[in-house]
Amino acid sequence: MDDHVSEAIGRPDLIDLGGGLLCLRFETMKVVSALAAVRHLIEAGTVRPGDTVLDSSSGIYAYALALACHRYGLGCHIVGSTTVDRTLRVQLEVLGASLEQMAPCRDLKLDQSRRVRRIREILRANPRYHWMRQYHDPVHYQGYRSVADLVLREAGTEDLTLVGGVGSGASTGALATFLRRSAPGTVLAGVQPFGSVTFGGDGVSDPDIIIAGIGSAIPFGNVDHALYDIVHWIGFEAALAGSVELLRRHALFAGLSSGAAYLAARWESLRAPERTVLFVAADTGHRYADSVFARHREACAVQDLKPLDVTDPAELGLPWSRMRWSGAAAPRRAVFDGTG
Repeated sequence: MDDHVSEAIGRPDLIDLGGGLLCLRFETMKVVSALAAVRHLIEAGTVRPGDTVLDSSSGIYAYALALACHRYGLGCHIVGSTTVDRTLRVQLEVLGASLEQMAPCRDLKLDQSRRVRRIREILRANPRYHWMRQYHDPVHYQGYRSVADLVLREAGTEDLTLVGGVGSGASTGALATFLRRSAPGTVLAGVQPFGSVTFGGDGVSDPDIIIAGIGSAIPFGNVDHALYDIVHWIGFEAALAGSVELLRRHALFAGLSSGAAYLAARWESLRAPERTVLFVAADTGHRYADSVFARHREACAVQDLKPLDVTDPAELGLPWSRMRWSGAAAPRRAVFDGTG
């Protein structure tokens, strides 16, 4: 029996979709990392019940951190992206978390930079607050150890390919790290939106992009580029098709990044049918009901989509590109300098 709802929410479901394709489905994925990170900080004496932690978030992490703070009796302050919707705002308020939401902005880099700048202002005024630094502190890797153990128990250790959004670097990076301790042949395919600096995709813009949570316009310290074997850049229209197909074919109602991961995983499975391909569905589809699922009639057939194979990020093109990364170093603009 769980002691707190966050434990139930953070526990993923492993679903066999057939044909060697598996889905690791979360209600809210980052609850796993937030719970483990907060628990570690309390055990280390870095924070104590009654203290306040703060961080920046585009949505999922805000809810995860609010739940972790509720579980452990901490104050929670979030500097939120423009993408935080009304449903999440209300939940944060009732949970006792305070939210400062940035004004609408179409420039992802400006939005993220403004949030970091605002956090620094808050810390100067409240030096006792603890900045969680989800983008840079490796403590956020810890919670995924138990998830990797689940995958190893249920899916085995042979010929495994993991597919999922890169985002802050903690989720797929940590899962691959822990999986490779028992399954060293695990292949990691990261999913990025166009416009993200992390793997050099910032030269191509996608005007409809609303999946900022899996990419970044600023360098993230938690992204270990050496872990990634393959990178898929997927635009909004292709991700929409993946999300709709995931619901239509498999009855899985998941977010837009999950649709992108499904599309990439399906392709990797077709290319290597002898491997088990596991993709991460990071959240449910509720916040995309209007922007994605209400447009299901517009979705193209996934079988009509295929990626443009490139050898350099300079060759990227919409709506979908794929590159063998092979553990290459971070692009110059994605190198984290220790600040932010």
